[in-house]
Amino acid sequence: MDDSTDALHADPSHHRAQEQLAIDRIWDFADPAASEERFRAAAADETLTAHGRAVMATQLARAMGIQHREDEALAVLAELESADAGDSDEEVAELRARIALERGRMAAAGGRVDEAVPEFTRAVREGALGGSTFLVLDALHMLALNDAGHEEEWAAEGFDILEGVRDPRLKRWGVALHNNLGWTKHDGGDAQAALHHFRKAVDAADRYGTAGQQHVARWSVGRALRTLGRTDEALEIQR
Repeated sequence: MDDSTDALHADPSHHRAQEQLAIDRIWDFADPAASEERFRAAAADETLTAHGRAVMATQLARAMGIQHREDEALAVLAELESADAGDSDEEVAELRARIALERGRMAAAGGRVDEAVPEFTRAVREGALGGSTFLVLDALHMLALNDAGHEEEWAAEGFDILEGVRDPRLKRWGVALHNNLGWTKHDGGDAQAALHHFRKAVDAADRYGTAGQQHVARWSVGRALRTLGRTDEALEIQR
């Protein structure tokens, strides 16, 4: 077994704080098929707790969903939901939040926003019950992407949470929240407000984000500048 799951062998007090780090190490979103195999192995690793294996299985389902194998992915999630794996109410709630998130992502990808929004709302609730700020922020960012007419409200909830956290992995959600809200503003005809949020995304990406996020954030700033007619500034950034 890859040492990226070593954190999930730890005692319960460290389990939740480390499990996302283990997931991050396994994921390669550019290669969901390879990620699927790694998550399949992790979900079957008997050295992990039942909850740890279930968490890995939610990401197995996500990898399947990205590959447009929704029926298989939903079957994995249904089995997890019936098992309710966890040694505490908090772990069970956390798992339910992950299941709701992945169901919501697949519904959103399939254009079924009316199904996706309730799943993401459930993920916010269950994530809070499970004490997982990470999952709450993930769900809020998905709501801000998919709940038309309420994007700014959901993003604002995310920004409020980010004000009270210090963990760099949590702070990284500021990149997605600002970037997504920026595009909502841009597509709604308010390029000046979009520019504000794109610049906030750059700040968050430079502090906490990946190289890919830094690139996308800067490109978005350039796009807003072009819309505003500030083409010289835009070209300097986008080159």
